[in-house]
Amino acid sequence: MQKALYEAICFGEILWDVLPSGAKPGGAPMNVAYHLQKLGIPTAMISRVGKDERGEQLLQLLQNNSIDVDFIQKDEQHSTGIVNATIRPNNEVLYDIVYPVAWDFIEWKQELSDMVEKARFFVYGSLAARNKTSCQTLLKLREAAHTKVVDINLRPPHFNQKLIEDMLKGADIVKLNEHELFLISRWYKELKEMDEQVKFLQDKFFIPIVIVTKGGEGAMVCKEGNVLTHKGFPVKVADTVGSGDAFLAAFLSGIFKEGDMEGCLQYANALGAFIASKEGACPAYQLEEVSRIMLATPAV
Repeated sequence: MQKALYEAICFGEILWDVLPSGAKPGGAPMNVAYHLQKLGIPTAMISRVGKDERGEQLLQLLQNNSIDVDFIQKDEQHSTGIVNATIRPNNEVLYDIVYPVAWDFIEWKQELSDMVEKARFFVYGSLAARNKTSCQTLLKLREAAHTKVVDINLRPPHFNQKLIEDMLKGADIVKLNEHELFLISRWYKELKEMDEQVKFLQDKFFIPIVIVTKGGEGAMVCKEGNVLTHKGFPVKVADTVGSGDAFLAAFLSGIFKEGDMEGCLQYANALGAFIASKEGACPAYQLEEVSRIMLATPAV
């Protein structure tokens, strides 16, 4: 097989999170791409922006962080995506995701499938499939992928049971949070314990690795029926926007570097906690800062 130009391809939403503190770049796939690149994994982004100032600013941000923007399409009719985010006192974030916007209309091209076929990871989320055009493109690209990494992102009203089932089928790695795990597992069976819920989901959809994030309580990973947990690292939270995306990027970097599941989980928790201590999903940082959290702050 020809050597990959990119080891990871992220597909989906690219947007601005409009927070009380101001607008910050975001979108789960873009956040994952940002952190993968920071972690030394050559990454490209497939998305679509409007021909507007917000779109140009996002492209410039990605270029400044060495993420290839050649595969981000420009839309003449639809504007660049925005999300109006409200942060509650418990740090929970509520999202009003504007629809339709440019990333709902990502067009399929053969060159995209060729690129995905050569990459180690193809990372995508359920939110990017909310519109028919981008959904059909995603399904075509998924056929070419080696390791399919799915980020379940349940944002009402932008999902339904059939869509989520389609996203889970054929996935190699699935990441979701504890609330999403509870909701999805209840579609089929009433299970009280999280271990039971994650194993049920894994068995039903034949998913090799399922990751469940639990906010400040850490995370768990279930690989082929074996469960590992990590209680996380305590930090002073600025906002939790993008912390789960940073977690996923760090976990994938661990797999890429052939680390064991325990090490992957620990580092993913550390980066997720670090990003929660900063404003926005894509702050500037050095990897040494993440390592210091692991060394100076014992897992709780």
